[in-house]
Amino acid sequence: MSSLTEKDRPIVQLLLNTGTCPRCILRFCCVGSQTLYRHPDKDLMKDLEDFLKKNQEEEGTVCLEVVDPPCKRIRLEDTEEGPEDLNHNGALPRIPSENDGNAAVESSAGKVCNVCLGILQEFCQADFVKRVCQKVNSADYQFTSFVFSVSLPPQLSVRERAAWLGVKQEMRNLGLSLEKDDIVQLKEAYKWIIHPQLAEELGVPADGKSLFEVSVVFAHPETDEECRFLATTCPDCFKPAKNKQSVFTRMAVIKALEKIKEEDFLKHFPCPPSSPKNLCDALEIQCNNGAVFVAGRYNKYSRNLPQTPWIIDGERKLESSVEELISEHLMAEFKADSFNFSSSGREDVDVRTLGNGRPFAIELVNPRRIHFTAEEMKRLQQAINNSSDKIQVRDLQLVTREAIGRMKEGEEEKTKTYSALIWTDKAIQREDIALLDDIKELKLDQKTPLRVLHRRPLAVRCRIIHTMSSEYIDEHHFRLHLKTQAGTYIKEFVHGDFGRTKPNIGSLLNRTADILELDVESVDVDWPPTLDN
Repeated sequence: MSSLTEKDRPIVQLLLNTGTCPRCILRFCCVGSQTLYRHPDKDLMKDLEDFLKKNQEEEGTVCLEVVDPPCKRIRLEDTEEGPEDLNHNGALPRIPSENDGNAAVESSAGKVCNVCLGILQEFCQADFVKRVCQKVNSADYQFTSFVFSVSLPPQLSVRERAAWLGVKQEMRNLGLSLEKDDIVQLKEAYKWIIHPQLAEELGVPADGKSLFEVSVVFAHPETDEECRFLATTCPDCFKPAKNKQSVFTRMAVIKALEKIKEEDFLKHFPCPPSSPKNLCDALEIQCNNGAVFVAGRYNKYSRNLPQTPWIIDGERKLESSVEELISEHLMAEFKADSFNFSSSGREDVDVRTLGNGRPFAIELVNPRRIHFTAEEMKRLQQAINNSSDKIQVRDLQLVTREAIGRMKEGEEEKTKTYSALIWTDKAIQREDIALLDDIKELKLDQKTPLRVLHRRPLAVRCRIIHTMSSEYIDEHHFRLHLKTQAGTYIKEFVHGDFGRTKPNIGSLLNRTADILELDVESVDVDWPPTLDN
C-alpha cells in the first residue's frame, strides 16, 4: 500500500499548476512503487484530482493502491527557524484549497509535461511500444532477453533541477524539505513503465545483463538552447570532443548543474520551468547485439598471401588475405555489421604456416544470428576450407571474450618452431653447419628490423633460440629447423639485418647467409581446444 499524505499536497498543487504530468508528480513525491506508474495517465490524474479535493482538515490519507511497496520515501523535516505552522515571513502557510486543485488539474490536463517533455506521457503508450517492437522484429535479430536503454535530451536535467528548486522553495515556505536524491529518476520511472510492455510484446524477459540492447534516443529541438547559459556560468565543464557533435552532452550538463550555485541558476532559468508546445521526438530506435567470438586455427599454404589486407598509400597490393578468406564466410552466416581479427602472432606474406596451424579469433560486431550448433559450425568450417586452396581452418568454435585472453597471453610466453631454407655465399660442407646443432639457448639482441621500423618502435629486444637442427642440401644450401621464443625475427637471425641482430647465422658460420624460404611449423599455444572434426 502506497499513499500520498497531506505533506505531499503542496508538491502536487504546485506541479499541477505549472503543467507537470501525473507521473512526474509521483516522482517528486518520491513514490517508489513501480506498479503505480503503470496506471493509465487519466487514472493517475483523477487520483491526484481526488487527492486535492479532499478536505484539508480531514485526517488520514488518500491511498493509491499498488502491489509492491515503495522503494523511496520523501524526507520531510521541520525546520529549526520557528514553529512548524509559520513560514519564513512569520505568516501561516497557505494550504491549497479545493478550488486551487480544480484549477491545477485543468491547467495540467492535455499539456506537454514541463519536466519530462512528454516522455512519461505519449512515449509510455501502447502505440509507441508497438513502434519499438516493429523496429526490433524487422531487424531480424536472434535474442532470448533484452536490455532497454534510453538517451534523454540534456536539457531534461536542467528542467528537472528547475522543478526541484521550485518545489524546494514551496516546501521551505511550509517548514518542510525535499532532498534531490529522494526524487525518483526519470529514466528509472520510464523503464518501470516500458519494460513489462516490451517484454509482453517481444515475448522475452527484460534482463539488465542481456547482450541484446534496444535503445531509444530522444530529442527536443524546441528547448535545445536551454543549456547554453551553463556554458557561461561553468565554461570549464564544456570542452569540445572530436566524437561529439555538441559540447552540451548529458554528462557535461550534469557536471555543470552540480557546480553552479543555486542563486546563479535561478537568475537564468524559471523555476518551475515553463510548458513546451511540442513533445519530444524519438529520433532513433536502435537494436544491437553483443559481439560474438569465433576461434580456430588456420594453415596458410601460399607464399603470396598476407595475413591481413596489404594496402600501402591507399593502394591494395594483393587481392586477398587470410583474414578476409575466413571472415567473409563468418560475416555472411552471423549477419554481423563488422569484425575484428586477431591471432597469436603473424607471418609475413611469403611465409607458410603449417603443422597444426596458428590460433586466431574473430570478433563479430552486432551479429543478427548468434545461435549455432556444433554441426553448423563444422559445416561453416568446411565451407571456408572449400572456398580456397590457400588456407585451411580447423577447430572452428564459439568462444567467450575472456577466453581470447589465453591466446594473447601465449604470444610472448610460448615457443614457435620454424623451418628455413638458407643460402650461403661460400661453399659449405656438412661439418661446417654441424656446430649449429650443438648450440642451445642462444641469446640474441635484436634491434627493430628495418623492414618493420615504419610500424614498430625502435628498441633492442632480447630473444632466445632454444634449439637448432641443420639439414645439408648442397654446397650453398641447407635447411635449418629452429625452436625459438615467440617474437623472434627469424629472417633477421639468418642474414643479420646489417648487424642489427647479433649473433646471426652469418656471424656464426663466418660467411654471408640469406634466407630463401621460411615456414612456421608449429605455434605452441594450447588454444583453442582441439575438436573432433
